[in-house]
Amino acid sequence: MNFELNENQRMMRDMAREFVTKHVKPFARQWDHDEKFPFPAAKEAGKLGFLGMVTPEAYGGAGLDALSIAVVIEEIAAGDGSLALTVASHNGLCSSHILRAGSEAQKQKYLPKLATGDWLGAWALTEAGSGSDAAGMRTNAVWDDAKQKWILNGSKMFITQGTVGQVAVVLAVTDPALKHNGISAFLVEKGMPGYSNGRHIEKLGMRSSDTAELVFENVELDDSQRCGDLGSGFQVTKRILDGGRITIGALALGLGRGAFEAAARYATERKQFGKAIGEFQAIQWMLADMATELDAARLLVWRAASMKDRGERFAKEAAMAKLFASEAAMRACDKAIQIHGGYGYTTEFPVERAFRDAKLCTIGEGTSEIQRLVIAREILKAAG
Repeated sequence: MNFELNENQRMMRDMAREFVTKHVKPFARQWDHDEKFPFPAAKEAGKLGFLGMVTPEAYGGAGLDALSIAVVIEEIAAGDGSLALTVASHNGLCSSHILRAGSEAQKQKYLPKLATGDWLGAWALTEAGSGSDAAGMRTNAVWDDAKQKWILNGSKMFITQGTVGQVAVVLAVTDPALKHNGISAFLVEKGMPGYSNGRHIEKLGMRSSDTAELVFENVELDDSQRCGDLGSGFQVTKRILDGGRITIGALALGLGRGAFEAAARYATERKQFGKAIGEFQAIQWMLADMATELDAARLLVWRAASMKDRGERFAKEAAMAKLFASEAAMRACDKAIQIHGGYGYTTEFPVERAFRDAKLCTIGEGTSEIQRLVIAREILKAAG
């Protein structure tokens, strides 16, 4: 299988790399310290088409293939995990759900604004009491015949772009008796009566990525705000998460690569016992392990992305990519801190931020344990 990037993919990689050099790396440390969403960088990402990567050109987007998207996400993550998470979730969750399940009117209304970055999008699945167990969802939407409206009640937790997003795809139970097949999706706009933000979530890492609780108190929605067929929300969600795992794998890869590159540079500059620490075998072995695992992670991410681009089933491969890349990134960031020694434990160097950011990749869009379940399920299905 050939994983050589084509000319357009190389162009997108180079564009993303230049964007990161100019608009991300000089500011990422301060964004993390202040826990403030980087609106100027997000706007610039929108101008370059990075917020419309999944959106077809007909709706104002770039319409990129999955491999190109993975390459761009890796580059942004190498500079800052928080901004990479914004770009990944905006594209892979919110825009992707509307593109996959929305009506033509919904696509025309929302996708052009999301593609340019005029609007940011959120995707609301997780709740305080239900994460991987979507059947435990308590947010519900009940049809009111008298008002001819859906009445939405409940709350969502850990929602990326929760306070800065102008529209959210919200999953809610519409028929409790049908369990997974009784979940539907709705498009809820900021400012709708009854829709508000709960607390802003303070986090270990990804600190400048906006994460919040969403609260719905008798939010009245026209049926035109339902996104997709009634009861189809969970099935669409599974497909959305399969694709999202590729981008989270790419994000983890970028974080690990950024830490690895910083560690390699430091190993050539830091002197101990009269020579650069990179001349010591202990440091060389750590760098060798980091490079090997990150290259393997990239092959897994690119394989899953290529399978998606070819229209093949890729659920197992996406889970493998996310599982391996996220755990390899954690190991790489850990080694990068070790190579930096005491300095690596300070905020003066970027490796401690990468370590904190990388942890999310083993949790978000399905924990490592869930990835192993998905992989095993696909293996047993093929065997039986």
